[in-house]
Amino acid sequence: MAFVDVVQVNVRGGDGGAGAVSFRREAHVPRGGPDGGDGGAGGDVHFRADRNVSSLLAFRDHPHRRAGSGRHGSGKLRHGARGKDLVVAVPEGTVVKTRDGEVLADLVHDGDTFLAAVGGRGGRGNARFLSNTRRAPSFAEQGEFGEERWLRLELKLLADAALVGFPNAGKSTLIAAVSAARPKIADYPFTTLEPHLGVVRWHDHELVLADIPGLIEGAAEGRGLGHEFLRHVERARVLVILLDLASVEGRSPEEQERVLLAELGRFQPELLERPRLVVGSKADVATAPFEGLRISAVTHEGLDELLGRLSSAVEAARAAEPEAEGFVVLRPAEEGFSVHREDDGGWRVTGRAAERVVAMADLTNPEAIGYVQERLRRMGVERALARSGVRAGDIVRIGPVELEFHEEAIGSEGPGRQQ
Repeated sequence: MAFVDVVQVNVRGGDGGAGAVSFRREAHVPRGGPDGGDGGAGGDVHFRADRNVSSLLAFRDHPHRRAGSGRHGSGKLRHGARGKDLVVAVPEGTVVKTRDGEVLADLVHDGDTFLAAVGGRGGRGNARFLSNTRRAPSFAEQGEFGEERWLRLELKLLADAALVGFPNAGKSTLIAAVSAARPKIADYPFTTLEPHLGVVRWHDHELVLADIPGLIEGAAEGRGLGHEFLRHVERARVLVILLDLASVEGRSPEEQERVLLAELGRFQPELLERPRLVVGSKADVATAPFEGLRISAVTHEGLDELLGRLSSAVEAARAAEPEAEGFVVLRPAEEGFSVHREDDGGWRVTGRAAERVVAMADLTNPEAIGYVQERLRRMGVERALARSGVRAGDIVRIGPVELEFHEEAIGSEGPGRQQ
């Protein structure tokens, strides 16, 4: 199965159901009052970290996720059912970003959840608009459209230790020798094109080891596999710097270590403070001298010592760090509205409350239009437009709707009514 760690996802909350226009029809009650029920709210879309999901492959060819829509209201004050929420499973370690790169959520643990798209509000039925001056309202609200947006999902592997080395340094052979992982192994650069995780059990210790595509000079600037590799190193508690003692390119172990650490530091300086083990690989065919720990994944030379040191380093790192916590960016409720002039001379009113009033109204119904005017006036929209310099005949846009401003007296504040 292919491993996918970066995808673009389109999420959309369910649309709200429309409110109903209905009047009681009973024997001996010639003019029954309004009894239209409300529409149900649309469902929300959530991302939830799931330990049983290992890749973002499910989004590669099917990037759209949509929650259920609310049902419409009906007579006898029957309200529509709420749309079904959609919970989308993603791997642990998934970072949710906007398309511009702003981080919205970091879902580290199994069960961490992020509200990705909010469902639309259900429209109110005509029974909601009954008042002393409006005895038989002939209108109801439409359902609100659900929120829709594109998001970027990036997976950063959660591993206790990560193998860092040049291509063909023996990383895949090592992880195959110490765990049940079976990465592809061959004698050419970039054999490993996707990360692999292996569970290593050593006496009473258990740790997760990551085999990650080889690093080359310039990776921090995107050369080779670049950031696709480096991103997966960020969460590792311990780094294993694997030096090729039989390098066909003639790089000495010291030169390899210098380049590898320099690339890590350029990508994220904090990585240089991470606990690390420096290990020479391919000891069975070594051509370069090396004074440190030497191993051979083929003959198993030095593997016991490596696993012992690695287990101790991982245990110490676990004990020294607080438990990793995921986070989400909370979206504050938008309050108020603003008025600004657009390039074509028209005016734009922005603000969720004002936009919602217009978007949910049935603008084909004169009584509903009057209600919208009343709501906007109470919110202070007309007053704000007048103070901004709007004149009769100017175009005012609220959400997708264009209105023509008509000048009428509204007390001492000046002009006033939108039609």
